[in-house]
Amino acid sequence: MAQRDAVFPAGRHELYRKHGYSAAIRSGDLLFVSGQVGSRSDASPEPDFEAQVRLAFANLKATLQAGGCTLDDIVDVTTFHTDPENQFDTIMTVKGEVFPDAPYPNWTAVGVTWLAGFDFEIKVIARIPV
Repeated sequence: MAQRDAVFPAGRHELYRKHGYSAAIRSGDLLFVSGQVGSRSDASPEPDFEAQVRLAFANLKATLQAGGCTLDDIVDVTTFHTDPENQFDTIMTVKGEVFPDAPYPNWTAVGVTWLAGFDFEIKVIARIPV
């Protein structure tokens, strides 16, 4: 069985403790990053939607860095949206800033009804550079 190592960025541990999960799991040469949300240090949601999306990406970057990766190492992205029709333009703007150049990671967007008080969540799989 492949070894699994939990990865945590600096800060935000209250969110992981409160909901009982690891920020990411390193297994072999892959980093599986749990859904990252726009949470403040006290685990509460950022109320402004665009700021929440930007904070979710910042939290993603911090988790990737803790696992030895960057945005360039991402191969798979899944995002979750509570109101896709009204949120999509904002998300696409931020996503375009984060991933400005091809080749882009593959991406699956899923509409959901609940994200524990958040409106956007992003989870990824990244290949750990050797």
